[in-house]
Amino acid sequence: MEIFKQPAFQEISQLNFVQDNLSFSQKGVLRGLHLQLQPFQQAKLVVVLQGEVCDIVVDLRKGSPTFGKSHSCILDSKTHKMLYVPEGFAHGFSALQDSLFLYKCTSVYSPAHETGIRWDDPHLGLDWQITNPILSDKDQELPTFQELLIKSVISPE
Repeated sequence: MEIFKQPAFQEISQLNFVQDNLSFSQKGVLRGLHLQLQPFQQAKLVVVLQGEVCDIVVDLRKGSPTFGKSHSCILDSKTHKMLYVPEGFAHGFSALQDSLFLYKCTSVYSPAHETGIRWDDPHLGLDWQITNPILSDKDQELPTFQELLIKSVISPE
């Protein structure tokens, strides 16, 4: 399977991917919602190589007509659909099956610039399509959408 071809991608975008990440998650694991702040904001191109995930993004670009809104989709190894996640979006997924997940990023990972939103934020009301998710300590301690707004760290545009 051809995952990425720069000449074809450049027809629709001038993004430069600088880091690839491969993540394995067992069924029931939930990762996110994550984002990186300036100057390390990331756009991502994501695909599931094995398994199935419920992928969710939330627009955090202040001034955007879809600010605070979410989009979810199923990504799986049968269809190999990809999802493009622009800069300024929080991103997360829940593993509906044991899953191998690949994502290309436009900026390197910087732990000092990472933040996110709680997966169970009541303001967002997201449906991860799993119950009793397996969460990392880091993901359990993320702020809510409102707390992130108060900190004013969300992308200005």
